[in-house]
Amino acid sequence: MKIFIAQQNYHIGNFNLNRDKMILAVEEGRKRGAELVVFSELSVCGYPPRDFLEFDDFIQQAENTIHEIAAHSHGIGIVVGCPTRNPQKEGKDLLNSALLLYNGAVQGVANKSLLPNYDVFDEYRYFEPASSWNCIDFLGKRLAITICEDIWNLGDNPLYRICPMDELMKQSPDIMINISASPFDYDHDEDRKEVMRLNVKKYGLPMVYCNAVGAQTELVFDGGSLVCADNAVIAHEMKYFEEDHLLVDMENLVGGVSNPNHAEQHIMTSDMRVAKTEDPDTIVAYLTKENNMSQVKSALVLGIRDYFTKMGFTKAILGSSGGIDSAVVLALAVEALGKDNVTAVLMPSGFSSSHSVDDAVALSKNLGNPYHVVPIQPVYEALLSTLDPLFAGTAFGLAEENMQSRSRGNILMAIANKFGHVLLNTSNKSELATGYGTLYGDMAGGLSVLGDLYKTQVYALAHLLNKGGEMIPGNIITKAPSAELRPNQKDSDSLPDYDLLDRMLYLYIERRKDPADIIASGFDEQLVQRVLKLVNASEYKRNQFCPIIRVSTKAFGVGRRFPIVAKYLS
Repeated sequence: MKIFIAQQNYHIGNFNLNRDKMILAVEEGRKRGAELVVFSELSVCGYPPRDFLEFDDFIQQAENTIHEIAAHSHGIGIVVGCPTRNPQKEGKDLLNSALLLYNGAVQGVANKSLLPNYDVFDEYRYFEPASSWNCIDFLGKRLAITICEDIWNLGDNPLYRICPMDELMKQSPDIMINISASPFDYDHDEDRKEVMRLNVKKYGLPMVYCNAVGAQTELVFDGGSLVCADNAVIAHEMKYFEEDHLLVDMENLVGGVSNPNHAEQHIMTSDMRVAKTEDPDTIVAYLTKENNMSQVKSALVLGIRDYFTKMGFTKAILGSSGGIDSAVVLALAVEALGKDNVTAVLMPSGFSSSHSVDDAVALSKNLGNPYHVVPIQPVYEALLSTLDPLFAGTAFGLAEENMQSRSRGNILMAIANKFGHVLLNTSNKSELATGYGTLYGDMAGGLSVLGDLYKTQVYALAHLLNKGGEMIPGNIITKAPSAELRPNQKDSDSLPDYDLLDRMLYLYIERRKDPADIIASGFDEQLVQRVLKLVNASEYKRNQFCPIIRVSTKAFGVGRRFPIVAKYLS
């Protein structure tokens, strides 16, 4: 059987656009001799639709779109993802389904069994899990069609009580097909390959895996769709972070297919396992690994571009301080949107060093983007004067520092409002974790680009961006980081060195290690207690923060849900 895999970038709720993309792919597959075209999970409506699923009109539009796509299925099969209505009165009203369309009608349905309800996933909120499993016969082949999570219940500690493929194997299928919307993180691509191999080794059947690509607010889908031969060799690996199509003859994937990259793939997988160790001495090396950072760069560029394109915006603005964070965001935004569409605003205060302005100007000249210098000292002094009757007799402190940051936030938002720009936030994960940021000041923005990258990773990304020549001026990378809100201020005045801080944060946030475990791994007890208290006490700030492009296994946002009013390590 010749299968055409269509790895596409969908827009949630944009049924017409999604339909047209799929119909074009069907016709392309037809021209190339395909017998079956496979799309990704919930391709009709885009993933994740979340509470749109609670609207009957949304489901009706999805059903209408299925009929329109089915009209193009004469002589060619189409596997498409779509929410469908649960025919049973008991349980949730919807099912997460894969539909086989052929000759103008739905010829078979496979419903998702394993509904993830962790991290960024919340599928059991909307869908009823499948309670029966049937292969679908098509052109003399028996297809075992599963959806995303359905193939992940393998290993020593299964998350679910059933494995759908175990049930489907009772009907002697010929091919496994998995349609997926599996979001990116810098651990995940090798995990997917390993899961595919485990499935193929267990069931002895070739597998087609079609993943979504594109960004949906905070989630980035990296594509990388796969085809695995029946001997567990990855025979085809599609492009990452861009749309791609592939025609594969499944008859060639039976009986000992070889792939010259097979050994290299296993070396990469082994290396990833070593890198994921919780040994504190290897954490920063893993977080800043060049292969990881290269993927992260692609994910962030795609995340910015799709956020703007799908929201209908074209212009971005950000505060350019001459520091590493704003420099990296500016470089990524220019790549994503084009140099003429990204405006940098330099807002020096009385505490800003001259080299900060010079470095920010040099950066914009390197990138070719427009920039403006708007000193905040007059605004800041006016605020001080206004508040002098209330602040009289008090020492200069945090309130006065934050007034500078909020002055900058006010200016940036005014420009954004005036000219229809979106403000890109430049805070990093280390700062967000510890509350080292000012609400309504440097925490303002419509999209956070670096909010899931620790400071050490931001530096690594800067070095990667400079690999082909100096894009980010060297002084921005080498100077000590500072908020420049008081004389001679440095981040290290308030926080541990980032190399040390990021290792503790990674163990607590990504690895969910208890304080005792972190201390036992070699960190000072008082320092651990202080850092974790900062993390938990800053939840109220993060709760008001803009969406963060997710690149790790545990990002702040929808995938990390902590109470604000609580007393645990605070």
